Amino acid sequence: MTSGTAAAPPWFVRPLSDRPARLFCFPFSGSGASAFSAWPAALDDIEVCPVQFPGRENRLGHPHYGTYENLAADLVESLAPLLDRPFAFFAHCAGALPAYETVLRLAARGLPAPDRLFVSGQPAPHDAARDRMLTMTEPELRAEVESFIRGRGIEPRPDMVELGLTVLLRDHAAAAAYRRAEPVAVPCPVVVLHWRDDPDVRPVDLRGWRAYADSVDFRVLDGGHYDFMDAPDALRTLLTGWR
Repeated sequence: MTSGTAAAPPWFVRPLSDRPARLFCFPFSGSGASAFSAWPAALDDIEVCPVQFPGRENRLGHPHYGTYENLAADLVESLAPLLDRPFAFFAHCAGALPAYETVLRLAARGLPAPDRLFVSGQPAPHDAARDRMLTMTEPELRAEVESFIRGRGIEPRPDMVELGLTVLLRDHAAAAAYRRAEPVAVPCPVVVLHWRDDPDVRPVDLRGWRAYADSVDFRVLDGGHYDFMDAPDALRTLLTGWR
């Protein structure tokens, strides 16, 4: 694939460029590639490649992926031609789980591993069942959708909430079905990010990632659970400093 001229596959919402490194970004449950809409301007010296999972936004008509294992297996097919330069993965919250599974599948096929796997605000795969959202009822999840929309400065319309809830419920089912009993290490360094003002994820909840790579670096950033979306300075420094 010639990066400067080829059309981006459906998994990626931005045209490919000739920048010297790529950052593939995995969204959290209920969201899509638009979670990273502020990043290309903020990280202008790296190619930001938000991953668009099927069943949302411009892929709303595509069948939902069902499980994280299916998602990772399908994504690898489109990733393989794009690994011709240094790259890293960034994944927030539950998006860290299919990102991790994708790294394992790249390794199994003998494909390059990312230079870094950044995981943000998410316990390790074998601890994923501790996610508080897995205990929430549908009305509680609806309230979560409304709160998130308001937090982005938008007054939630009923149709907006219903669509967001539909996506979240399907993603929520995939999260509930995910099980990895034993850690399996990835062949790349892992950087684990904790957001200081995150009320639901504590530093102790993230310690399980120590078993997932030979090199695991823990960082604490100022902000709340969704502040990554604005690419704050400290995060931007980390995401451009791995090359």
